[in-house]
Amino acid sequence: MTQASLMRGVIISGTGGVWRVRTEQGDTIDASMRGRLKKSNAGRRADGSLRRDTVLAASKTPKLAVGDDVLLEEGERGGAWAIAEILPRRSKLARREPGGGQGERIVAANVDQVVVMFAAAKPEPHRRMLDRFLVIAESNDLTPRIVINKVDLVGEAAARERFQAYERVGYAVYYTSVKDGRALDELRSALGGRRSVVTGPSGVGKSSLLNALFPGSNLRVGAISESVNKGRHTTVGAAMLPLLSEDNGYVIDTPGLREIGLWSLPGGQLDRCFPEIRAVRDQCRFADCRHISEPDCAVTTAVRGGAIDAERYDSYVRLLAELDGDA
Repeated sequence: MTQASLMRGVIISGTGGVWRVRTEQGDTIDASMRGRLKKSNAGRRADGSLRRDTVLAASKTPKLAVGDDVLLEEGERGGAWAIAEILPRRSKLARREPGGGQGERIVAANVDQVVVMFAAAKPEPHRRMLDRFLVIAESNDLTPRIVINKVDLVGEAAARERFQAYERVGYAVYYTSVKDGRALDELRSALGGRRSVVTGPSGVGKSSLLNALFPGSNLRVGAISESVNKGRHTTVGAAMLPLLSEDNGYVIDTPGLREIGLWSLPGGQLDRCFPEIRAVRDQCRFADCRHISEPDCAVTTAVRGGAIDAERYDSYVRLLAELDGDA
């Protein structure tokens, strides 16, 4: 079968045998992995086609993930659809294989950004949890955005004061309210045309906010966490939810994001995941400075001088201890 006769789509949900695929035409179909799909992704051109020197891989069939771009072929005489090829990934979110395994499990592929949603109140926001989400995004080389919802409960001035440390280091922070429509246009623009992992604690209004942004999409973010993965810490499912817009944006619901990403991050690289620490770390006396108690440390000096937020630095210290414990 020629490349031209294959149809392109993106995996939006599924595990193992049957996958839900959204085609470029906007249709959603069920498809299974073709049995002879054993071609190495390393042998593909940028457009997904195979180079002539590509050989069949001797290893097991590549594992699909939500967000993978694929090429589909239809069975003879209108039979069942099959996934013929997996196109190269441009990014990924991964976690350690469950059960103590050392390999990685791709939770979501081809992600553009991580949108972390917290409420200004009800529930009370915890900045240390926010810092963890941001480090996961940074460690996976994904753009993080912060949404502080329900600002009508405390007032925008109070919300900005609490989260000004994040704006100061360069993070995009959106102060939103479904009740009065505040900042919805700006956030809609940031989500449109992108594949966004949306995460945050329960009760912050993710679903109501997204449905206010994209009326008619009927998004139920968190449904997987509630129904499939409730009480399970070794299984992480994901689903891509199409936004009802003209630019084909997607929201990726990824329960268990707190367990993603940090496992593969060496403690010595944690400082690059904090923009304010990253900006001064090269000024430290020692190249391998951990920014705890070393002499002539530019980071601890900046903390004492107020240039680096003390709460953010405390998050760094706690995460470093956690990574050292996993080593």
